[in-house]
Amino acid sequence: MRIRPLHLFVISFMLVLGYQLANCWGNHPRDNRPGIVAPNDPIQETLKGEQVFQFKSFRIHRLASFEITARVLAKERYRFDREAKLAPYDLAMGWKRMSDLAVIESFSISQNNRFYWWSAKHMPIPRPEIISSSANMHIIPANDIVRDMLDNIHKYDVIHLKGYLVHCVDKDGWNWTSSLRRTDSGAGACELIWTESVEILKY
Repeated sequence: MRIRPLHLFVISFMLVLGYQLANCWGNHPRDNRPGIVAPNDPIQETLKGEQVFQFKSFRIHRLASFEITARVLAKERYRFDREAKLAPYDLAMGWKRMSDLAVIESFSISQNNRFYWWSAKHMPIPRPEIISSSANMHIIPANDIVRDMLDNIHKYDVIHLKGYLVHCVDKDGWNWTSSLRRTDSGAGACELIWTESVEILKY
């Protein structure tokens, strides 16, 4: 059966609409607890020796164990870039004072092209503190349970995540690596996380 141009347009429109609605739904705030709901820094421990495994067409190198409790500042679903084969979701996350709604709601926060963007007319906390207590994190689901949990996460949810910071190499040599610091910003500053468990922390 040949698809007519009008039908193709309708199909494309519905796909784009569904994509936008899914992102809008995930960024509908659900958890409005006041105060600092994630008071601690992420826990990171460098691994000894090489730890490598195969996932799809990628060799995954574990660099450090990683555990975090944070508030989700924004969520973005990716489907069409190369990185989506590994990490279908990015989560912008905040901890310490960047988990406090009184601080967060002073910002305009968005995500695109695998970056997390913020701006504020009046800075509620110093810029270095914003950088060191928030980050855009690329989430690689290690299993279907994690993938389903990611589908259900909303903006402002408080989550607990465990896994590994990783370096990934595809069979053609293309590679993607995680930051190992919380004080960097710009290109290369995002965490790339092989995620083995995610929990949404309720009231």
